[in-house]
Amino acid sequence: MQKRKLGKTGEYLTVVGFGGIIVMNATAAEAERDVAKAVVERGINYFDVAPSYGNAEEMLGPALKPYRKEVFLACKTGEREAQGARKELEQSLKRLHTDHFDLYQFHGVSSMEEVETIFSPNGAIETFVKARQEGLTRYLGFSAHSEEAALALMERFEFDTILFPFNWVTWNRGFGPRALA
Repeated sequence: MQKRKLGKTGEYLTVVGFGGIIVMNATAAEAERDVAKAVVERGINYFDVAPSYGNAEEMLGPALKPYRKEVFLACKTGEREAQGARKELEQSLKRLHTDHFDLYQFHGVSSMEEVETIFSPNGAIETFVKARQEGLTRYLGFSAHSEEAALALMERFEFDTILFPFNWVTWNRGFGPRALA
């Protein structure tokens, strides 16, 4: 499986990842089979999940446990305030049977209002920074569905990763070039 360097992190991740949403509503046996096939047979080392993916964390955690040291585990939160983000972080760690995430991200930031909340007093950025200091995550990032929000996030904090939807149609409509630059 081909790998590429993830930004400035120095990590090399497979170009094909395992989106945890695919084990949502799977049986434990199905999740174990799919994870084993991805890691052992295909060499996939990038796994991504979020609490908003139904029971995906509960299915992925036990299935991923034997391979945890071999994979890069990314998780996301939709919470924008510190207290909610901390609660969701701890809940995700427990569900995924791990003591840390390799990457913890803000999930789907789409408005300037969300950006303002994240960086306000008691905003979720406080939880993210503290989690990295505590070793609960190695890297911090975000996914965004608004170029304006992505640019504002990048201006306010030095994130390790950015997950942004680049594609031919949106690019030709002017959505993405400023974020890439």
